[in-house]
Amino acid sequence: MVVTKLILTIIQLLTCLFMIVVVLLQSGKRSGLSGAIAGGADTFLSKSKSVTLDAKLAKMTKWVGLAFVLLTLVLNLI
Repeated sequence: MVVTKLILTIIQLLTCLFMIVVVLLQSGKRSGLSGAIAGGADTFLSKSKSVTLDAKLAKMTKWVGLAFVLLTLVLNLI
């Protein structure tokens, strides 16, 4: 039981560090005041691409966050 808890704690720590890295690699969703002044700089085609790196990082953030929450709940129950 102690070994299982230790292994799950190490996996949770690695998941946490990976989630931090994934979140920091994402670009900001807003361009600030310059985006409001520039107007329609983003076209429909640039917003709808789901194969961009930011889209992949956003999807990865959701899955890693879910894994982190589940590991936290499992470790709390042990």
